[in-house]
Amino acid sequence: MSCPSTLVLASTSRFRQQQLERLNIPFQAAKPIFDETPLAHETAPQTALRLAEGKARSLAADYPNALIIGADQVAFCGNQQLGKPLTTDKAQQMLSFLSGKTVYFYSSVVLLNTAANRIHRHTDTTAVTMRTLSENQIMRYLAQEPDAVHCAGAAKSEGLGTLLIEHINSTDPNALIGLPLFRLIDFLLAEGFPLL
Repeated sequence: MSCPSTLVLASTSRFRQQQLERLNIPFQAAKPIFDETPLAHETAPQTALRLAEGKARSLAADYPNALIIGADQVAFCGNQQLGKPLTTDKAQQMLSFLSGKTVYFYSSVVLLNTAANRIHRHTDTTAVTMRTLSENQIMRYLAQEPDAVHCAGAAKSEGLGTLLIEHINSTDPNALIGLPLFRLIDFLLAEGFPLL
């Protein structure tokens, strides 16, 4: 069977859409319907991978002959999972907690071939050491980077979040933004999807 020609990103995140647009390939974005609540006794990497796969599978019935990309990211520091703060107050608390610490970002990507019922899975780990930040620095950052409330750990690394970071250790610089492109490209090539 030939490779499905329809590529679907199971996300309405404009950050992930912008990342995928950089590959200059046609795709659709669709909103997944999936409960993103972490499960008890689930590790951060397990949460990220389960959510990425759940998002992709939630669209399978709507796209029976497609390649569906699911992605999710969970931040982990001090024995706790950190999601998206969604409010400025929570973002301020989160960044105060992360100040001077190393945060691990688990970014999962799956590619589901709905025609063949085949799935590829990967979780990328990025270690980010945060600078020691004052409350004033955190407040100024959040005032200038309102999108940070929609980022795991409240640090939008592709924007002003660069000012908060002292060091990054990663095998894929795209993963920290939310979509591990290097491994996604491997998955697309394995499915025969034309990239170049």
